[in-house]
Amino acid sequence: MSLTDLEELAGEIRELILTTVSKNGGHLAPSLGTVELTLALYSVFDFSRDRLIWDVGHQAYTHKILTGRRDTFHTLRTLGGITGFPKRAESPFDSFGVGHASTSISAALGLLIAAEIEHMPRRIVAVIGDGALTGGEAFEALNHAGQLKKNLLVVLNDNEMSIDKNVGALSEYLSLLRLKPQYHRAKKEFKDFVKNIPFRDIGEKILLAANSVHAGLTAAIVPGAIFEALGFTYLGPIDGHDLKNMRDIFSRVGVIDSPVLIHVHTTKGKGYAPAETAPEKFHGVGKFDKETGQIFKKKSPPSYTEIFSQAVIDCAAHDEKIVAITAAMPTGTGLKKFAEKFPHRFFDVGIAEEHAVTLAAGMAAGGLRPVVAIYSTFMQRAYDQILHDICLQNLPVLLCLDRGGLVGEDGATHHGVFDLAYLRTIPNINIMAPKDENELRQMIFTAIKKNLPAAIRYPRGSGLGVTVEDKPQQLPWGKAEIVEQSQSADVTIFAVGTMVASCVEAAKLLRGKISVNVVNVRFVKPFDTELLKKFARSAKLLVTCEEGTLAGGFGSAVAEFLADEKILTNLLRIGIPDKFVEQGNRAELLNLCSLTPQKISQQIHERLNEIIFGFLTVTT
Repeated sequence: MSLTDLEELAGEIRELILTTVSKNGGHLAPSLGTVELTLALYSVFDFSRDRLIWDVGHQAYTHKILTGRRDTFHTLRTLGGITGFPKRAESPFDSFGVGHASTSISAALGLLIAAEIEHMPRRIVAVIGDGALTGGEAFEALNHAGQLKKNLLVVLNDNEMSIDKNVGALSEYLSLLRLKPQYHRAKKEFKDFVKNIPFRDIGEKILLAANSVHAGLTAAIVPGAIFEALGFTYLGPIDGHDLKNMRDIFSRVGVIDSPVLIHVHTTKGKGYAPAETAPEKFHGVGKFDKETGQIFKKKSPPSYTEIFSQAVIDCAAHDEKIVAITAAMPTGTGLKKFAEKFPHRFFDVGIAEEHAVTLAAGMAAGGLRPVVAIYSTFMQRAYDQILHDICLQNLPVLLCLDRGGLVGEDGATHHGVFDLAYLRTIPNINIMAPKDENELRQMIFTAIKKNLPAAIRYPRGSGLGVTVEDKPQQLPWGKAEIVEQSQSADVTIFAVGTMVASCVEAAKLLRGKISVNVVNVRFVKPFDTELLKKFARSAKLLVTCEEGTLAGGFGSAVAEFLADEKILTNLLRIGIPDKFVEQGNRAELLNLCSLTPQKISQQIHERLNEIIFGFLTVTT
């Protein structure tokens, strides 16, 4: 396509992205910022042969539209529609599935090595954002790629963090100059000439001096000295909305037979004024009015995140040892207000979850009381640090896992459904899940008073609207709470966190047919074994219900305990099956996983009928 055609196409793509995201929600600002960058890449490379890897995938909507998904783009992030992130099963152009940050360079290097071994000539391109570059895995991959000297192309999309402010004619001139074949040939010929000087010591000294001068000049006038030091040829920064210049540079990088990093500067929300003005607000956004930029919000109770935020602030006001840590999510986790109140006790480490957890362990070893707030799905990245650095040393760090459970439209990469399973296997950890927002506040105050490693997982979105105490009571450690009790109940449900309210509703649906007790577990580890023994011996059916994986979750802990104690009883475990759950709104996904009150009551009714009529009988 001509340059004029491409610029017209960029406008059409922006309009499609804007219209779709205003109706469905999604990652608007990042994808609006990469329209020209994506078009430039596709106008130069043949990605039916070459490979394009996106980091995280927040910025990949143009890529999806260009690769056969324009007509289905209106289904973005909906149940049965296309996902919000690149996914291998969705398109052959999605070369690698993503959703978590800092993976693109590693994956791209792996694809490049595979192509070489399979003798398939391909250009592999990784696009990584400046935020994702704060992750340690990105630098591990850069280091390895530089060491291997593979023909890898990394595009650094700098749209927020100022890696270098030297954007202008000089840097673009240097980039174009260094792309000339004569430049690289001259470098090689100079090295060969010096090495061939008969007086070896003199030759080595000249080369050493030249390298020192080159390093000094690079540090002084070329912004990417750090990338050069890692073995990459650095080009940029260049304007990420200048299609002509990007096409020119992308089409000429083939003259460099070693790793190349092109630093592209883009504007988040480009072309849509509300998103350009407030890119953080439109990074991951719900439905909004396209004309005004007004985000649609229902009147609802405070979110769990807001309750967490205020509780930690209240605790910190009375204890100067309390510090707060997050990994590039001060707004999303609610710690932005803490940072404003206690700036010297707040630490945002960037996209570096492993560092965040070990940093907290070091602080705890030094006598502080760290609170680490990270989304459940991202805390998975720091499993070893939780195990080795916190729990092995039994250090008093409080891990607060926001977005526990099904998070909705972001899909499989973002659901926080594995935390109960991956945490409860670790010795010394204490795990809690609140039934409502007031209990979350109580748990934070309770956990901070204990000198132990602890984790609290809580859901995305609004609370239930219960009254939140100003002065929360301390919860009895490891003790459950009976919230519904019937005389001589047929069934006792042990419900975890968000499922407590659903199980209370399920009990109401069963009323008149089946009598049901409902227990709020509160503590997944250590859980209330005495109460479990009591009901296991008296009920016809024991039920566990959790918004987490059945494999290894709370239900598994109960089954293990009953087996170890030689208690024979009928047990029904309700939770998320052993498969990845795709995108959809939360209500649709709960229904899909049979975690609505109607489906919970139906499963209980069917299992009890099996027991009563002899299809599944166990002697108690």
